[in-house]
Amino acid sequence: MDPNDNTRRKRRWWIGIPTGIILLIAVIFAAIPPLVMNDMVNMHVTFAETWTGAEQGLAPERLVLTTQDGLDIVAYEVYVENPKGVVIFLSGIHNPSVTAFFGHARMLLDEGYASILLEMRAHGESEGDVIALGFKEHKDTRAVVDYIRGNPRYAETPIVVYGLSMGGAVAINSIGQIPEIDALISMSAYSAWDDVFLDNMGASGLLAAVQRPFIRLYTALKYGWANRGINPKDEIQNLGDRPALLIHARDDAQVPYANFERLVARAPAHVETWVREGDSHFIVEGDLFLTPYEDAEYAERILGFLDRHFAP
Repeated sequence: MDPNDNTRRKRRWWIGIPTGIILLIAVIFAAIPPLVMNDMVNMHVTFAETWTGAEQGLAPERLVLTTQDGLDIVAYEVYVENPKGVVIFLSGIHNPSVTAFFGHARMLLDEGYASILLEMRAHGESEGDVIALGFKEHKDTRAVVDYIRGNPRYAETPIVVYGLSMGGAVAINSIGQIPEIDALISMSAYSAWDDVFLDNMGASGLLAAVQRPFIRLYTALKYGWANRGINPKDEIQNLGDRPALLIHARDDAQVPYANFERLVARAPAHVETWVREGDSHFIVEGDLFLTPYEDAEYAERILGFLDRHFAP
């Protein structure tokens, strides 16, 4: 027996140890995204609380629209004669229902703007059983834009997309994907799903660099390979010269401020920003989200932006 055989076998055994460790680490990192996300996204959100337009003195029309991928989605239209613009509202990943924006619709109606409050797929009365984290919801916005553009009473009315949290991310993705949208207001949006995932894990440096590809692979497999590149920090670069207002709270505990910084870094120079101090994910002061017109600074920022760009 060749004594060198034992040496070669020992060498192969030692070589196998780091390979096994690398494979084990890869399996662990690959398991993290589905373990964290499955219960978060594999669901239809049934809201514990919703609101009516009547509570704001409104009489909205309930719309049922069909997306390009075959889902029926529900929206609520608040119309005003000869509108300066029509604003599409989008809400967050699990709450609140978009019907919480009827107070915003009231505020805008008084200033001559129509509103359409869109309950995105897998939320409320809309169809769907998987939340797509912004990778597919631009198709929901597209259904609303097609409705507006096919409605003679809107004629050449400008379209503004206005979203909160995940809805803010969807709003950015929507204006990046849909050239017929004329302006953007985004509040508390994440810059990309893998960014906010890692931010909330507290992952940075090497740990983030190792984990990020597994998050991206998981979402690509779940939401479709063709949708893998749809994320706010890339779509904001498709804005062109269309007006936009990005809003964030400096101490936001749900979508950390770093997301806002990434978006601003990628945005065209003309994009307007507003940073509100404190931890106010919903931006509106205190418990005034249902009555935003009572938050004077907030109302002034929103209405000022709209009127600068769309008032006659």
